Amino acid sequence: MKTFMQRKEDVDRKWYVVDAEGLPLGRMASEVAKRLRGKHKPTFTPHVDGGDFIIIINADKVKLSGNKLDNKIYYDHSGYPGGLKKRTARAVLESNPVEIVERAVKGMLPKGALGDQMYRKLKVYAGSTHEHEAQKPTELTID
Repeated sequence: MKTFMQRKEDVDRKWYVVDAEGLPLGRMASEVAKRLRGKHKPTFTPHVDGGDFIIIINADKVKLSGNKLDNKIYYDHSGYPGGLKKRTARAVLESNPVEIVERAVKGMLPKGALGDQMYRKLKVYAGSTHEHEAQKPTELTID
């Protein structure tokens, strides 16, 4: 019996919408990363992008447990000496709530060109509306 290897031409992609309101950030991000990668499908092949498109709405209402709002630090560096910037999760959530969700999901995807390709299938919106109604996404519930 030969091992099944999926080809990129044979991938069947679906669109899903996730409402992030009240969901823990890490649990939601891990489920979304799994679906972007295609690990939920029986045709999963590690070297092929076989995942689905994911739309996340209400990113500004995502939940962080414990003291993470004040203790979790996001670092950015400009590349110049003294160019390190530190922001708390509360500051990032107030200024750009989309960034906190995108960073969480991107960190769980593979690194390299294949991970970049998977990341491009993620669409995140701070509010409850999105511009992908034409794709007829189905609701995805995450426990």
